[in-house]
Amino acid sequence: MNFEKTTEKDSNYNHLEKMSINEIINNINKEDQSVPLAVEKAIPQIEALIEQVIIKLKNNGRLFYIGAGTSGRLGILDASECPPTFGISHDIVIGLIAGGDKAIRKAVENAEDSTTQGWSDLQNHNITENDIVIGIAASGTTPYVISTLKACNNNDIITGCITCNKNSPLSLTAQYPVEVIVGPEFLTGSSRMKAGTAQKLVLNLITTTTMIKLDRVKGNKMVDMQLSNNKLVNRGIKMIMDELEISKEKASQLLLKHKSVRQSIIHGRK
Repeated sequence: MNFEKTTEKDSNYNHLEKMSINEIINNINKEDQSVPLAVEKAIPQIEALIEQVIIKLKNNGRLFYIGAGTSGRLGILDASECPPTFGISHDIVIGLIAGGDKAIRKAVENAEDSTTQGWSDLQNHNITENDIVIGIAASGTTPYVISTLKACNNNDIITGCITCNKNSPLSLTAQYPVEVIVGPEFLTGSSRMKAGTAQKLVLNLITTTTMIKLDRVKGNKMVDMQLSNNKLVNRGIKMIMDELEISKEKASQLLLKHKSVRQSIIHGRK
């Protein structure tokens, strides 16, 4: 198969430094509008991957994201938001980044070039065939990610990927590849832009759909969210008021007693 790294192709725009602020932001925005359309084309691939994630998590497995740089950070972001949003344990969706946690804030030199560290990182979490691993790499060529998925394949662990180049080495390695072809970046090679946006949109689809299918949502509400600040407590009270058609005072009392929107609704019905 032919492999062309479109994420590295020359920008459709030149002489960026000569553009006005208005021209720059309008042109970036114009490029950004193409991203959801690219994601739409990949929906069949995304659906196939999500089906596998749901199967694994329903059987007490875990979802691992693994990536380097921006891709790794986006995986960690999505994983870190699942516990507060859906009330799940922190060890169900796990994000790993080349170079370890310090790479979340600062780039770690040559970390993404390792062909052994990714599998080692997964072994530190006692990875098994009950789990599923999704590699994230805009280029589809990151050694840290590709080598990890190869090791997973060799150990009967289901693998998926999110990439922005067609027929990349990563796509050919993953059992369930997702390819979102966003084309050249406004700033040549800066895959934190359109490619990063595309990855974030796909990650939103994966975890939100999965958690809905794992009964972590009722109607359209986050009834299992962690009540970690006043804004979320007030949101919870309103959910209970609307669901049970009761006063704010009664809803507050239920939430204070049961510490959970879901449990408040269940006991409020009784």
